Amino acid sequence: MNNTTNLNVRVDATLKKESDMLFKDLGLNMSTAINMFLTKCVNTASIPFTIEQPKPSRSLKKALKEVKKMEKHPEKYKTYHNVDELFEDLENDD
Repeated sequence: MNNTTNLNVRVDATLKKESDMLFKDLGLNMSTAINMFLTKCVNTASIPFTIEQPKPSRSLKKALKEVKKMEKHPEKYKTYHNVDELFEDLENDD
């Protein structure tokens, strides 16, 4: 007796198309590939690939450092009550 169930998953259309082509080249279909993935997860009690956060770029690190500096010393920086004040200041900054 076959003990299977349906699994409905929403994926990007392009990703599905590219996955289908890859799996076909490997002699698999989508169901078999997903079953292989899930089996590997269960057997290893893990995700079978590394999940990482990308490293921030130098410019992002610099911007974050500047924000921290501004938060520590807000009195050194101009503040505005609304966007109109900001644009007025920018226009008069010539």
